[in-house]
Amino acid sequence: MSDPSLLPATELVRRIRSGQLTAAAVMEAHLERIRSREPSLRAFTHMDPGTAMEAAREADRLASSGANSGPLHGLPLGVKDVLDVAGMPSAYGSPIWAGFVPRADSAAVAMARRAGAVIIGKTVTTEFATREPGPTTNPVNRKHTPGGSSSGSAAGVAAHFFPLGYGTQTAGSILRPAAYCGIVGYMPSHGAIHRAGMKVMSESLDTIGALTRTVGDAALMIGGITGRDLGNPEARPDRAPHLLLCMGPTAAQAAPETLELMERAAEAASRAGARVTRGEMPEIVAAAAKAHPVVMNMEGAQALAWELATHADRMSQILRDRLTGARAEPPEVLMAARDTFVAARAAFPGAISDYDAVLTPAAVGEAPEGLGWSGDPAFNLLWTALHAPAVSVPAGFGPHGLPLGVQIVTAPGTDAAALRWAEWMRQALG
Repeated sequence: MSDPSLLPATELVRRIRSGQLTAAAVMEAHLERIRSREPSLRAFTHMDPGTAMEAAREADRLASSGANSGPLHGLPLGVKDVLDVAGMPSAYGSPIWAGFVPRADSAAVAMARRAGAVIIGKTVTTEFATREPGPTTNPVNRKHTPGGSSSGSAAGVAAHFFPLGYGTQTAGSILRPAAYCGIVGYMPSHGAIHRAGMKVMSESLDTIGALTRTVGDAALMIGGITGRDLGNPEARPDRAPHLLLCMGPTAAQAAPETLELMERAAEAASRAGARVTRGEMPEIVAAAAKAHPVVMNMEGAQALAWELATHADRMSQILRDRLTGARAEPPEVLMAARDTFVAARAAFPGAISDYDAVLTPAAVGEAPEGLGWSGDPAFNLLWTALHAPAVSVPAGFGPHGLPLGVQIVTAPGTDAAALRWAEWMRQALG
């Protein structure tokens, strides 16, 4: 039998349901991977193999008793350390919260448990999912960042530590690390998963989503947790899409490998039958990208008001400077930026109504060398601000042998279409 840690989640579910595998066997296979690579990858902030195995055995006991098993039954899930898990430490990437152990699950974790997922551990995040990177290395090349802020979840999925990982995104924290690690990142439409029990940074932006190795697994995970029917993105559609190739308002920041990648993606899509039109967002939509950092930093200063007041000396210098600067801005600045968001979101569906999806870069380029910076989210800001579903899929490798990704975006609420066309694009790229 194949090593269970190498199988996609969709196949693991099928084998567990048919009795070919047990949740315990699946967990043990993933723990073996962790034992061999975690010392150099450093994906976890908390991981107790005994607790993880006992949870998997309990899932098997429930199934054998005839209890109704959920759509994610027996699947190991890595949880980013901005989402509380009862009985596991939550530090949120900051020494300020070291030693804090919540008594309750976040809504996202409680919903995942109800769907049958087995929590394998807490994964590394950057400081409050914003600034100072953690110790996680890129699984393709440990000298490079895995991206952030969902560093541990992205690296852990890529290294086969778990098939499903929770990520969160305020700027590019799901889509960018997915591209850097050569996996799938799915940011659902804003609000798809409730944020209770999450260390929220931006009320207007923060979104909980998935890091997986296949698009089908991403649909399985978020569909299973939310109860939404996201379809089967791996089923072949009856036609090819009409794609808008859009570099976006940050086009000038694209690295040479990304410019080359987008040309290759357009050619591959055209060969596969797609109609590819080049264009840009109208100014009313594109303006949301410029407003994004204003909202993120000013709302972040509100979210971390207690930390700023009592433990500012334990924050990174860059975060402290950003938040204190944002806090000094008059409230009208935030209100104006939020108004820009509202106008952009209202105009966006009409701006792409002639297309099935937007094709755009997932990151500026390859993962930067070193662990002191998790990379630039420039190509994610606009879509996050628009509350649109976005899916990053692997798209080959750059000049240094590191993964690249392209991003598919559709209108808010059309998540099944985003997943379907993302998988179509992945197949077109070969």
